[in-house]
Amino acid sequence: MTLLVTGGTGFVMSVLAREWLDRDPKARTVILDRSGLDAMAQKYFAPVRDRLTVITADILDPSAWSAALDAEDITAIVHGATITPISRGSASEAKRQPEAEDPARIVDVNLMGTVRMLDWARNHSGVRRLVYVSSGAIYRHHGPDWSGEPLPEDGYVAPLTLYGISKFASEMVVNRYADLFGLSAASVRLASVYGPMDRATESRNFRHVPNRIAHFALAGEVIRPNSLEPVGDYIQSSDVARAIIALLDAPQLRYRHYNIGSGTTTTIGDIIGWARERVPGLTAEISAADKANIVQDPALKHGMWGAYDIARIERDTNWRPRPGKEAFHAYMDWIAEHEMS
Repeated sequence: MTLLVTGGTGFVMSVLAREWLDRDPKARTVILDRSGLDAMAQKYFAPVRDRLTVITADILDPSAWSAALDAEDITAIVHGATITPISRGSASEAKRQPEAEDPARIVDVNLMGTVRMLDWARNHSGVRRLVYVSSGAIYRHHGPDWSGEPLPEDGYVAPLTLYGISKFASEMVVNRYADLFGLSAASVRLASVYGPMDRATESRNFRHVPNRIAHFALAGEVIRPNSLEPVGDYIQSSDVARAIIALLDAPQLRYRHYNIGSGTTTTIGDIIGWARERVPGLTAEISAADKANIVQDPALKHGMWGAYDIARIERDTNWRPRPGKEAFHAYMDWIAEHEMS
């Protein structure tokens, strides 16, 4: 079994590639990415490097990678190559609008990169399934209609950013290719992901709240949120990897779109409390937004900012997310071992 992972040297996709190799000593992974393995990725993949092939090329240029992929016995594809131009988390970062820096590149990579991969996949009968990695950014800011319900996959779609727009457009293209060419394909919409291998890369430089709190706590820094009340559906990268693999393994997929999240919301105050269990002397001080090192809007509690309904993936697979505190503590342990040793 050989899995092709586009964008596989980055954050979530690198964890997926490693998870695929760890579970089966005979499995192989091929990574297609514009960036090669950085120092952290080289260390991360070292135990399985003999079963990993890295093709360094631009997803938009099939002439640079299609022949190399033709030589591999690819049986499944996870297309995660993307540009994630998000700016949020501190007062200074919130002032930036990274989408304005190169908007055409975002649309080209996120949409036309998907088309290029689909064109390759449809001509290779050995590919039995393709999973497209989408995002909760395709959802609107409000919903569902009934208070307290998690956000389902049907409806509530109204992307406002080029990132979300390009992701939703790609989902629709994946669906159409599936119908036209008989591909077994589905899209996964990720909630707020943090965890192992979360670092600044060429295509993504953003850290969700659990990442920031874990690093501040382990470094002995004072955590200064603007509020303890903001929420998020936070899911650890290892859980996301296992969820995607469960969809690759499923005998049949009954849906075209699947949410992947924890299925519940967690506040900044909750996460600080979890961190304090590992770092008892941790200090947290509510601060004005201009002095805070974690800035979130307390009003963002619904739609893409709230809990994601994960009933579909629970129906079609045996995957379940770990409890939030367990996953967060596992990430703190990973940081201590791999980033601070």
